[in-house]
Amino acid sequence: MRVIAKAFGLHQLTAEDIMTQEAREKVELFRNYYFVNYRTFEQDANDEDYLEPVNMYVVVFREAVISFHFSMIPHPANVRRRIRQLTDYLFLTSDWISYAIIDDITDAYAPLVQQIEEEVDDIDDAILALHSTPDKDENENNSKNRKNSNNEKGGSASSDNGDEHERAGDMLRRVGECRKRVMKLYRLLGTKADVIKGFAKRCNEQWDVAPRSEIGLYLGDIQDHIVTMTGNLSHYENLLSRAHSNYLAQINIRMNERAEQTNDILGKLTVIGTIVLPMNIVTGMWGMNVLVPWQADFYESLVPFWGITAGLIVFGVGCFLMAKWLYRIV
Repeated sequence: MRVIAKAFGLHQLTAEDIMTQEAREKVELFRNYYFVNYRTFEQDANDEDYLEPVNMYVVVFREAVISFHFSMIPHPANVRRRIRQLTDYLFLTSDWISYAIIDDITDAYAPLVQQIEEEVDDIDDAILALHSTPDKDENENNSKNRKNSNNEKGGSASSDNGDEHERAGDMLRRVGECRKRVMKLYRLLGTKADVIKGFAKRCNEQWDVAPRSEIGLYLGDIQDHIVTMTGNLSHYENLLSRAHSNYLAQINIRMNERAEQTNDILGKLTVIGTIVLPMNIVTGMWGMNVLVPWQADFYESLVPFWGITAGLIVFGVGCFLMAKWLYRIV
C-alpha cells in the first residue's frame, strides 16, 4: 500500500483508511483526486459471511480510477462489461466509472429487497391462515383418515401435536431470519443516502478534482433508489413486527383454549370421582369380614347383591343428571 500511495500520490489519510478498512461511508476531496468509501456486501449465499459488509474504496483521478476491496465482489467486472456494452454511445470519464461502481453496488440490493417483500407477504399470509378453521372438505378428509387409522389413534395424536409444534418453530424461525435480513440491509443502506447527497453537492464545488455537474444527475437517481429501498425496508419491518405480534397472540389464544379444555376435563373427572367415592364406601362396608345386613337371611340368594348394585346405579345416575342439568358442570 505504501508503494501504491507513493506511486499515485495518495494522501496519508486515504492510505490509512484503506489499510485499516474504515467502515464509515464518505466522500473526500484531495488535491489531485477524490476518495469514495462505499460499502457493498458478501453476495455468496453459501458463504457463512453472507450479507456481511464489504468495504470498497475508490480513488478517482482525472484520468484514472483505482479501486480497493478485501473480498471477492462482482462489481468491477460488471462495470467493465457495462463499459464494453456502452462504448459506442458513451463518452467515458473517470467520474462516470466511479458513478457506475456506486450504481452497480446499489443495484445489488434491489433483488434482496424484492425477496424480502415476497417473504414478508408469505409470512403474513401463513400466520393469518395458521390457526384458521379448516374447510369442510379438509374435515371430511381428516375424518376418513382417522377412521382408516383407528388402531393407531394414540400415535396419530402425538404426531399431530409434533407437526403443530414443528410448524410453530418453523414460523418463528422464518420471522426471526427475515427480520435479521431486514436489519442487515437497513444497516447497509442507512447511511448511503446521505453519502450520495453529499457526493452530489461536491459536483458543484470549484475544485479541479470535483465530479462534473452531469454526474450529479446520475447520483440523484441513485439517491432516489436508496431512499425507496430504505422506505420499503422500514415498511417490511413494521409488517414483520405486526406479524410477529399476531402470531404470538394466536399462540396465547391456543394456549388459553387448551387450558380451558384441560380445566373442563379435570372438572368432569372431579364430578366422576365425587360420585364414585360414596359407592366405594358402600361396597367397602358390605365387603367387611363381619356379619353384615342380609347375610344371615339371604345367605344363598342374590337379592342383596342386585339390590345394592341397583341402589348404586340409581345413586350414580341421579348424581350425574343433577350435575349436568342442575349445576351444568358436566
